Amino acid sequence: MGFRFQKRVKLGGGLGLNISRSGISPSLRTKMGTFSKNGYSTKTGISGVRYQNSGCLVFFLFTGAITFLIYTIKHL
Repeated sequence: MGFRFQKRVKLGGGLGLNISRSGISPSLRTKMGTFSKNGYSTKTGISGVRYQNSGCLVFFLFTGAITFLIYTIKHL
């Protein structure tokens, strides 16, 4: 049985850092789901069920920047 370590540090506005044994990675949580360097996952409305798709880092950066801009504009 393996040992697993994972911790999320909240930075505010949905931004956060995921810390695990394999390293540190940024993520962005929205009402629709979570974007990270490994892809994105979408909430389904069913407790414990999520749709997850792996994507590239460019997609993460683009969607993260757009989501951050929309969030910032809405909360001015």
